[in-house]
Amino acid sequence: MALLEFEEQAGEPLDNSDHWKAFCSFHLGEYEKALKILRHMLENAPDPDPQWHVYAGCCLFFLGRYEEAEREARAAPTSKLQTRLGFHIAHRRDDSTKLMQHHQKLSPSSLEDQLTLASVHYTRGHVQEAADIYKKMLLENRDNLALNVYLAMCYYKMDYYDYSMELLNPYLKAYPDSITAINLKACNKYRLLNGKAAKEEMKVLEASPFANENLLVKHNTVIFNDGERAFQVLPPLVDVIPEARLNIVVFHLRNKEYHEAYNLIKDVEPSTPQEYILKAVVCTHIGQQDDSSEHIKLAQNYYQTVGSSPSECDTIPGRQCMASCFHLLKQFEDELVYLDSVKSYVGSDDEFLYTYGIAKAATGSYSDAAEALLAIQNEEYRAEFSYMAWLARCLINIGYPNKAWELYLNMETSSESFRLLEVIANDCYKVGAFFYAAKAFDVLERVDPNSTFLEGKRGACVGVFQMCIAGVETHKHLQEVVSMLRNSNNPQMNTIVTTIRRWAKANK
Repeated sequence: MALLEFEEQAGEPLDNSDHWKAFCSFHLGEYEKALKILRHMLENAPDPDPQWHVYAGCCLFFLGRYEEAEREARAAPTSKLQTRLGFHIAHRRDDSTKLMQHHQKLSPSSLEDQLTLASVHYTRGHVQEAADIYKKMLLENRDNLALNVYLAMCYYKMDYYDYSMELLNPYLKAYPDSITAINLKACNKYRLLNGKAAKEEMKVLEASPFANENLLVKHNTVIFNDGERAFQVLPPLVDVIPEARLNIVVFHLRNKEYHEAYNLIKDVEPSTPQEYILKAVVCTHIGQQDDSSEHIKLAQNYYQTVGSSPSECDTIPGRQCMASCFHLLKQFEDELVYLDSVKSYVGSDDEFLYTYGIAKAATGSYSDAAEALLAIQNEEYRAEFSYMAWLARCLINIGYPNKAWELYLNMETSSESFRLLEVIANDCYKVGAFFYAAKAFDVLERVDPNSTFLEGKRGACVGVFQMCIAGVETHKHLQEVVSMLRNSNNPQMNTIVTTIRRWAKANK
């Protein structure tokens, strides 16, 4: 490209200079520039080659302008390239009729046609079919190193990150500055390690003048930086990089913008396990936030589709999906069957511990539940009402009502602290931890003096008195109970206080 521009500035342009500039611009990923040159050629050349229309169509395809790309392709004479472009466009526009028409024209003996077929298999989520085509071609064309990259992409999609890295090595040895190969290696590092390791791999591209303009690099840099500038960088890429829309949905979920996430994904017909899972997660949040049984049902179906599919049922995500399905159905015993099967692989993940803790608590295994919930490190999870309510219930049931009470004391006064008090009051009463039940009901009654809380408080206070008579409760706690009873403007409470005083006097 530099040579072409130099010759042009020197007033000695090469033959077919514009044609070669368009070719170079396209292969540098500068599709707008290539398209502009081609349209200039079509409008101004004395005898324009109609084949240039299909080249313009290729540029438009990579710019995500599929309708325009199809018009340009139709304006060109019949050719193998026209068929391949039409096949890709039909796939992107979800036109199954045209997809099959173009598919039938692809030749099994043409390397380019088979690469096209494998590419569409890959983008449709039929990764194994794509990998099979690439393996066959690699056996017949061992010197074609690019096939290693394509197969490495398949292995990446199938979660075989180590194999993917191995396949990239021959290509990177020959082309150490390849943007595509370096980017894929960084993606493998991201999956195997973290975003920091991925960014280290990408440093090789800092000297490249083209890397910063590469759309895939732009997209993945956002991911490696944990979503930094996601809402500025990703939206323009939605029609070019399929994962861009899904990642915007993920970042909306992280920001608890559930309706924004739903609006982006509601019309997406899932075709890959990742799309099914993401749509299930979004529907779960919408169902819980809006109390929508319809969305909960949709989420159950999406989870079950992945968890019961032959290709996913024995994978970790597949089993987690079945666990999520049973969780939404409140079939916690069945959920634990699937969670226990993957515990050795993901048992330290906060998300797993949260779900596992709830399922264990719901089935009465409070000790195991408390252990799981207390192991959670994410402060955001630990601040949620759901977390504190389940943990309080577990602590009460394993004999630590005082620690459950401390959870309440550490909360700021709010509607959620009131709800936690209700959990503590009722659960403590059920297990006979009457002192802490009385303390909780006392606060509840003072905030909302209704008969339910008054009766709960009276019963809990009498329970403390009975335990004191039996010698299993302290006199100090009984004194606190008397103070609580005096706080109530109710004759029955005065009667209980009088009875306690008489007993205390008689048993000094």
